[in-house]
Formats: sequence, C-alpha cells, structure tokens
Amino acid sequence: MRIVLASSNKGKIKEIKSFLKGWEVLSFDELIKPFEVEENGKSFKENALLKARAIYNALPKKEIVLSDDSGISLPILNNEPGIYSARYAKIGANDKENLAKLIRVLKEKNIEKTPAFYTAAIGIVSPFGEFSVHGWMHGVAIDEALGDKGFGYDPMFIPEGFNLTLGQMEEDEKIEISHRTKALKLAKILLSTFKGSK
Repeated sequence: MRIVLASSNKGKIKEIKSFLKGWEVLSFDELIKPFEVEENGKSFKENALLKARAIYNALPKKEIVLSDDSGISLPILNNEPGIYSARYAKIGANDKENLAKLIRVLKEKNIEKTPAFYTAAIGIVSPFGEFSVHGWMHGVAIDEALGDKGFGYDPMFIPEGFNLTLGQMEEDEKIEISHRTKALKLAKILLSTFKGSK
C-alpha cells in the first residue's frame, strides 16, 4: 500500500517514514510540483485535513494521503503558538526563527519554565474516506535552547518524567514518547483496515 505524505518538512517526513515501515511512503513533492496549502483551519485537525485533502485532489490518481499538523502550546500564553507554531515568527519562518521568538517572549515575561504540551493531529484522506487521530506529549518549556537534535521547538521542551530537552535526547528515545508517535500508532491501526494494506 502506498502512502503519500502531504508535507515537505524533512524532519516530519523522516519520523513518519521510520514509523510506517512495511508501507511505501512518498513525499507528495516526489509525485507532483510542490505547492503551498493555506492552513486557515481553527484547529490542528482542521489544518491536517485541509492539507491532506488538497494533496489528494491534486494527485494524478487517487492515493492514501497522510498529513500531520502539529505544534507546541503554552497555557500561560493562552496556548500560543498552537496552530501557528510553524509560522509563529512570521509566514515562511524557519525553525530557528520560531524557536527564537518563543524564547524571547518567555524572557520578556520573566518566565524561566512553564507547563507546555505538543499536539499532533494526523489527517488521512483516501478512497476509503476522511479520518483524523491525535496524540499529545506534556512537559515544560524553558527560556533557552539546549541541544541540537530534533527540530522545531525541541531544544526548549523537556518532556514529563525527563531532565533533558528533546533537543538533547537521542532520536529513538524521543520517537518513543513523542506526540507524533502516539498519533501514528492510531493512524497505523486505521491504515491496516484499508483494503490492500500490509
């Protein structure tokens, strides 16, 4: 069974491919010319389905399209950056710019450490219908970046029960506990019910 990822984020693609072993997994830009999808949904779920639907409709033949929308939320900041995590600093911002802005906001408010959580919503659009699943990872956000592993806000997030940031943890350890892994486990169960799955 072939799964097309509605993403060009290399970090996400690598993580999803490593989890969905046994399936043929392609990034959508291997099949069609890349294009931007306007993420104007009001939730991670809406944005994940928007992206998956846009890629599904653009593909030359009907495939199973999987999209991830994820981000970090800080309750003390009214759950910012939330669904704007990928464009927190500005539209088209890179990981370093977004990370720097969130650290700057915490420093401006004199917040050294505060509860935070990651959300991952996976949207699946396929010939079998549209579906979505979620996963969460709780912990704390700190006002500095520690470690150079992972991507996004990983260097400033310490998962519950750990003393290191995701940026300091080994990849296999991070994947074991991540919000995306939790959502992918549910997506895998769903995908296995599709005709022709492995």
